[in-house]
Amino acid sequence: MRIDILTIFPEIIDPFINFSIIKRAREKKLVEIYAHNIRDFTTDKHKKVDDYAYGGSAGMVMLIEPIEKALNHLTSQRKYDAIIYTSPDGERFSQKAANRMSTFENIIILCGHYKGIDHRIREHLITHEYSVGDYVLTGGELAALIMSDAVVRLLPGAMSDEMSALTDSFQDGLLAPPVYTRPAEYNGWKVPDVLLSGNDALIQKWEFEQSLIRTRTLRPDLLDEN
Repeated sequence: MRIDILTIFPEIIDPFINFSIIKRAREKKLVEIYAHNIRDFTTDKHKKVDDYAYGGSAGMVMLIEPIEKALNHLTSQRKYDAIIYTSPDGERFSQKAANRMSTFENIIILCGHYKGIDHRIREHLITHEYSVGDYVLTGGELAALIMSDAVVRLLPGAMSDEMSALTDSFQDGLLAPPVYTRPAEYNGWKVPDVLLSGNDALIQKWEFEQSLIRTRTLRPDLLDEN
């Protein structure tokens, strides 16, 4: 898999991809991740990539030309399965979306800034738009990293225990059950007896019941979706 991130702050991207699962996945050549500076594609001598909005709205808008040139530069070299724009008014990014994206070969993620990008880019060149939550970030870099992390950990071989990703919250529409580790008792706080029983059938039944309880209590909306 290859992920190309278009941003005006590539220095935000580079440190993150050199840690933990993403770093190991890159070392195993399971994924390539590149940050491209949109300013490299502007003809403005001051590297300006924004201008005032038509209509007099407050805030600045990212220019169409450098974004279009950056996208053309990448798409002229390979075929992309998705050209994604990070935006608070996009579709809510979900585990299902991450699962789907993990099957792609090449992805572009365009990080928005200011009041957003010239809408003509969204109308003509973007294939997917995602939001990571109902709030506004300074830029799309954090959203791009969240999506990249969620996708890369699903790639076969990215995690030492591949079953771990399949039992995460949201994979089956439920929250994950509580987890415990040693010691079995601490300060009088005990691990549930069933987890110490060695009975796999009982443990699986308990975990499923706990997932249902936690989902009903904490995220009943997930049950409504199912």
